[in-house]
Amino acid sequence: MCRALAADLHDAGFSAEAVRAAWGDAADDAIARGLRSPADRALGSRDDALAVLSRLLVLGMPQGNESVDRSLVRTRARGLVRLGLADVADDMVRPLAVVRPQSFSPTAVSSQWWIASDLDEAALGGPLPEDHVLGVGGASLTLASLHLPTPATRVLDVGAGCGIQALRARAYADRVVATDISARALAFTRLNALLNGVDGIEVRLGSLFEPVAGEQFDRIVSNPPFVITPRLADVPSYEYRDGGMVGDAMVAAFVTGVGAHLAPGGVAQLLGNWETREGTPGLDRVREWVEASPVPLDAWVVERESLDPLSYAELWVRDGGTQAGMPGFARLVDVWLDDFGSRRVTEVGFGYILLRRPVSGAPTLARYERLSGSTSGGEGLGAHLADALAAHDRLDGLDDDRVAASVLLVAPDVTENRHHLPGAEDPTVIELRQGGGFGRALAVDPGLAALVGACDGDLPVGVLIDAIAQLLEVDAPALRGDLIPRVRELLFTGFLRFA
Repeated sequence: MCRALAADLHDAGFSAEAVRAAWGDAADDAIARGLRSPADRALGSRDDALAVLSRLLVLGMPQGNESVDRSLVRTRARGLVRLGLADVADDMVRPLAVVRPQSFSPTAVSSQWWIASDLDEAALGGPLPEDHVLGVGGASLTLASLHLPTPATRVLDVGAGCGIQALRARAYADRVVATDISARALAFTRLNALLNGVDGIEVRLGSLFEPVAGEQFDRIVSNPPFVITPRLADVPSYEYRDGGMVGDAMVAAFVTGVGAHLAPGGVAQLLGNWETREGTPGLDRVREWVEASPVPLDAWVVERESLDPLSYAELWVRDGGTQAGMPGFARLVDVWLDDFGSRRVTEVGFGYILLRRPVSGAPTLARYERLSGSTSGGEGLGAHLADALAAHDRLDGLDDDRVAASVLLVAPDVTENRHHLPGAEDPTVIELRQGGGFGRALAVDPGLAALVGACDGDLPVGVLIDAIAQLLEVDAPALRGDLIPRVRELLFTGFLRFA
């Protein structure tokens, strides 16, 4: 039946691009804000297959039985009933889930998925049930873009939800094990694998690493239920976002426990929240979790944004379907603030955690940083992470003399900006900016700017530094001592590459 539905969706042209074009960019963006009517208005009286399926499966709006049968010639309405996606009464097909087309480019070739999940707030007309299975959101796409694109044999997806990370992992892995505490979520994972013709995904029920006790993987990914929620009986707890632990203990438990399930050389990637408590920055607390792991781990942690407790509380109260002005909104926010106050939380950070079990020896990577601004997104960010790890490993085996003997190239996405005061001959600011990766921007001095500009794959770094020292009339050994550590950083962050 899933194959029949997939064939029908394909024949109807039911793709993310086609659906967005059918009702326009503004209406499509409004759907993410819980507004269905602009999209429905844009479709007007259209009764073609794309319009019928867009209303039924994307907007969650009942459609006539005859129209659905005509739009799904193989599956028909009764097939949707058999799949648990709809019911039929009084010649109307009422959706019980959404099936949304999703475009993603994990490689140079774009992928098109259909992702089934529970009806959202707009379709339900009120707050979500606590066992709600979320569809593809911004966090899901963020993690999907972070996956290392390098081949893997076995991948573990912890907290699979609707299964998008498992589908993403299967693009580069031989086998995927997807776990969740929700049997309903795993049912959606199985359905989405079948709907998209993806094999090799095994589902297991259980919390964190319980379903894989004693097993190891060469890749682990997780968009865990990291939202910090007060643990009170009358506060809604949603399975897709709340891990049932106090504060950020869910992420801490993942970080300290994941090492035992990584094969040597294996990498874990997850999203998370962490609290700044009593003046201890959240990134420092994440460092403590990594250092507490019984298995030594390399770590690269990036904090992308942070929120004060009030903003954080309002965000997640609204996410559950209780909006400002509705009964109970102010009380829920107060409960959240009381919870944060009990731990003296002043800030909550959000970001990415990459952990790696060394093949042998002690960890060599411990990087904890705050990065804001836009990223390249898509397939570029995962490739950037893989390149950075490869550069780190290569540099770890090179002393400064061997770095100086290396021939380097400027990455093709790097640009240079120079800012001058009016009438000034020399720039007051020289800035290097990368168009890909994390979109870093660095203020550099003339010596480093000259070195980067000269890295064209021809001469070794040391020769270039000596020439620049002569040009700037400075001591060559001192300039080398200043620039070589910064060259290492530029290689890791992707501004420079080994030729």
